Amino acid sequence: MKKYLSLCLLVATVILFQSYTVAKKSAKVLVFSKTKGFRHNSIETGKEVIQKLGTVHHFDVDTTENADLFTEDNLKKYAAVIFLNTTGDVLDNKQQVAFERYIQAGGGYVGIHAATDTEYDWPWYGKLAGAYFISHPAVQEAKFIIKDKKHPSTKFFTDSVWMRKDELYNFKNINPDIKVLITLDEKSYTGGKNGDFHPFSWYHNFDGGRAFYTCMGHTKEGWADDKFQNHLWGGIEYAIGSQKKLDYNKAHSKF
Repeated sequence: MKKYLSLCLLVATVILFQSYTVAKKSAKVLVFSKTKGFRHNSIETGKEVIQKLGTVHHFDVDTTENADLFTEDNLKKYAAVIFLNTTGDVLDNKQQVAFERYIQAGGGYVGIHAATDTEYDWPWYGKLAGAYFISHPAVQEAKFIIKDKKHPSTKFFTDSVWMRKDELYNFKNINPDIKVLITLDEKSYTGGKNGDFHPFSWYHNFDGGRAFYTCMGHTKEGWADDKFQNHLWGGIEYAIGSQKKLDYNKAHSKF
């Protein structure tokens, strides 16, 4: 009887361990950094920092500049896709549809800095990213205003003002549905063109998926900032979501 009970206990332990292992399976993200315009020299630094964040926060990171990986079979492996300083027209029509379907199935998107200087002829992407780049002044320090401290990307801030040096984009076609996290105080620097409402980081639910954008990430030095890394990790965490399996029955874009 004792041997039988011991065997049952062993089996139960194995089942529980296997269940725990499945439950704790790491999320995986794809970092995409293809450029067809200006190329930031901070891209490699950005990849390294995101890989470091993956190690610290237990998510897996793949990196690529190969747009051919934007297929339904490949994208479904990822909880989020990160557009790291992409520029220009980086996806063809078929790849665009594959990415639309990925988001519609419940995938996540993270846009970093020049991700808004990308795919101007693809209106769906502009709405996903939340805006398009139009111009920027010289790199300089400015006053960043934390508007929402409840989001994972901003909850660690203890003050509502963050002084930071970066390349400060001006935007057009700002999606009115975005939830603004951080704005710029245009009185604190020279060259702002968005006026009193100048969003610089935001998130929103879009077409079935989750999207987060931060305009920070231009300089190599900026990537070493602990606050920026915490901000970016919170955005990635939001985009990853609950790791539910993608549901392509909800995808409606057609090839």
